[in-house]
Parts: sequence; structure tokens; C-alpha cells
Amino acid sequence: MSRLFSFVGADQGDWTVTHQRTLVGEGLAPVSRVTMLGSQVAPSGTWALRGITSNERYVERAEKARLVAVQEGLGRPAARCAALIPIRKTAAWWALTQDERRAVFEAQSHHTEIGLRYLPAIARRLHHCRDLGEAEPFDFLTWFEFAPGHASAFDDLLAALRASPEWAYVDREVEVRLSC
Repeated sequence: MSRLFSFVGADQGDWTVTHQRTLVGEGLAPVSRVTMLGSQVAPSGTWALRGITSNERYVERAEKARLVAVQEGLGRPAARCAALIPIRKTAAWWALTQDERRAVFEAQSHHTEIGLRYLPAIARRLHHCRDLGEAEPFDFLTWFEFAPGHASAFDDLLAALRASPEWAYVDREVEVRLSC
């Protein structure tokens, strides 16, 4: 299985853009479709964002066990809604040590606890961009999938995360809502 994924915004693609908005910083050019590619192929489109899957960096073993016990994978037939949320964090975030970032992420923001409230209804996969080099415009690409009936729960999840202390370190965020 490929660890490198590209998200391509264009006029053609697998997912229809239902809403695209910039929350912080520079936006992305508007597109009508998005495709997620899991390959080394150089994508073409209005924009292409790349990220790799990696190990869980800010969770402890017990937290990971709780997540794995209830989360479901991507690609479920009922999950006809999706969201691509590219995020870049500030230089101040990256100046923190790993344990300081963990403290903001979990002890202050309760990121994992918030996420657990919405499992298994909402599936997600995090893609790290920073590991690919400084030319990448975002640090993380988060891909979410959920059934249409869980759209309000997804809105609640985003509101809770964005209200946390962790989001003070976000200097660029775009939200692309999709359906298939």
C-alpha cells in the first residue's frame, strides 16, 4: 500500500466539491472536483497537495488502543461525504519540543478525547506534508469520510477542535467539503 497520497483539485475527479472555504491564511484556488491518488504518479490539476501516512506521533499506547478499538476505515459505502482539510502550523509550534507539542495537543486541547466522541461515525486519515520537504504548502492534510446523516456531528467535531488551544498555532487552514 502506498504511503504517499496526492489530493488533486480540478474540474474532473471522484468527489464533487460542495463547499470550499478558507479559515486562516491563504486559500486554494476554487475547484469543482477532488481526487485522492495513492501513487507516485505526478498529478495534474488546478492544485495538487501531497502527504504521506506515518506513525501516530502524539498519542500514547493506551490512547491508540482506544482509537483502534472503535474507529472504522475509509471507503465505507455509506460514507458519501468527505472533507479535505489542509493545515499549516506556525513557526512557534515547530519551535516546541515533541513533548511540548504533545502537551498542547492532548493535555491542553484533548484532541484524542474529542475525536473519540465521534467514532466510529467519522473516519479519518492524517497525511504529513512536512516530511516531504519545505516546498509543501501545508504541514498536514486530514481526510475525513462520513455518512450524510453524520454531517452535523462532523461540524461539532470541527468546532470543538478549532476552539482548542492547539488551533492558536494554525496559520493556514482550508476546508474542502465533498460528496460522491
